[in-house]
Amino acid sequence: MTVDALVGALVAALGERAVLQSPEDRARFETGWRYGKGVARCVVRPASTAEVATALRLCQQHGARVVAQGANSGLVAASTPDASGSMVVLSLERLNQTIELDQHGRTVLVDGGVLLSQLNEALLPHGLWFPVDLGADPQIGGMIATNTGGTRLLKYGDVRHNLLGVEVVLGDGRVVSALNRLRKNNTGLDSKHLFVGTSGVFGIVTRAVLQVAPKPRQRAVALVGCNSGAAVLNLLQTLERDLADVLSAFEVMSAAALGPVLDHQPNLPRPFAQLPAYSVLVELSSTLSSELLSLDDVLEEQLGAHLEVAGDEVPDIVMHRGEEFWQMRHHISESLRSVGKMLAFDISVPRSQLPAFTEAVHTMLAAEFPVVRLCDYGHWGDGGTHLNLVWDESKAGVPAAQLVAALQPRIYDLAVRDFAGSYSAEHGVGPHNQRFYDLYTDENVKALCGSLRQWCDPDRLLGTVRLD
Repeated sequence: MTVDALVGALVAALGERAVLQSPEDRARFETGWRYGKGVARCVVRPASTAEVATALRLCQQHGARVVAQGANSGLVAASTPDASGSMVVLSLERLNQTIELDQHGRTVLVDGGVLLSQLNEALLPHGLWFPVDLGADPQIGGMIATNTGGTRLLKYGDVRHNLLGVEVVLGDGRVVSALNRLRKNNTGLDSKHLFVGTSGVFGIVTRAVLQVAPKPRQRAVALVGCNSGAAVLNLLQTLERDLADVLSAFEVMSAAALGPVLDHQPNLPRPFAQLPAYSVLVELSSTLSSELLSLDDVLEEQLGAHLEVAGDEVPDIVMHRGEEFWQMRHHISESLRSVGKMLAFDISVPRSQLPAFTEAVHTMLAAEFPVVRLCDYGHWGDGGTHLNLVWDESKAGVPAAQLVAALQPRIYDLAVRDFAGSYSAEHGVGPHNQRFYDLYTDENVKALCGSLRQWCDPDRLLGTVRLD
């Protein structure tokens, strides 16, 4: 029987509970939430920063590549091993015990394996929350590695905006501890930014200090019909001009994206007699009580005034059904998957260019891929759009893989080269888009990243992507 020396060393150092070896035990770590599937040499589950450091030192000594894994909820296949069977998955699921709140400082020290839901449950009795709000339930370390945004970035910013300090284990087991609790600290390089959004290839985040926000006492939500992308931007400009202090979400759903939701979710009522080109979910939120300021009244008055000015651009407005409107927004992806084959893109462009970009995609599809339908929705308030391309495989005439291979470069070229946008607005860089990182990233930026990685991970053992 062949004995794996590295696995034996990991078991000896961390204990049998920390190292999963059998195919049955490894299985849930080898397949991603939606994308990514491979085979792990083993799964190591350290329970402290010191144990993470020990595991990485042993992996370096044995020349083993390592992929860090949080809740494995990413969408670019960056948290799963490759198919070689030689990679070690380092899961942080046991590193989830620390949640230390400083109420007066409004900061919290957390382990990297703490789930977003776990953190918010602990903060709730104190009237606080970590306001990076999204449909999945990731770990804090994974959120830092991917710089998670979410539906309320417009008001609260992304993870980078809410991160004060980190503790990170580098590829060779060295520990960088920069657990800063200060909001103001202008003393040179702010090293935490090296590890935000870099997919875990510079180091593994084991602890972090986050600033947290008071939880709103009230919210007001409306669904606004708009007949064009220009009308959507006019509405956004009006709301930011007059209600910027309380505007917390601005989510846009095209008729092509919302229609399937209403068809496949019978419990959700149809908001408009006829779906407009875009339905805009507008949310206001505030820590003020409704006795001091009624957001429902404010939103109704503001939208009424806008309706008079906008005229036919805004055919209808519906209020007071906020939970139903958010349910519509959150059910789009699953509803579209039931319509046909779907290819999803996570794109951002300067938000003033969103109508022109969307029209350019429509034009390109009509000319080059007439079988494909654009069903777009997203965070227009921060320039993000989810381009979902849907088609009937029986009418495509070519295999899905061939169509995907042709569509991806066309969409990304439009976004990056024609509209100065990003091919990955929220989900980070993973194996699914490595070739586009290689294609679009400035050579000097790659060289800088390479120099930084050489110091952080000298043997290039961390992760499944290259940022150099």
